[in-house]
Amino acid sequence: MVSAVIVIVALALIVPSIAVTVRRLHDQNKSGWFYLISLVPYVGGFVVLVFMCLEGTPGPSQYGESPK
Repeated sequence: MVSAVIVIVALALIVPSIAVTVRRLHDQNKSGWFYLISLVPYVGGFVVLVFMCLEGTPGPSQYGESPK
């Protein structure tokens, strides 16, 4: 029973997690396809984590205005 709840919660959080990551990549003027780097074993998750921590590009990008 507990494992079913964990699976349901995990599935419910996948789409919002991907959406937030793609929006963060767009803040850096990178394509959302960069998220696929996280599928590379061992280093992919670390690379995406570094992208998430970097400062976004100042001013507007091809994805819209800067949120700052």
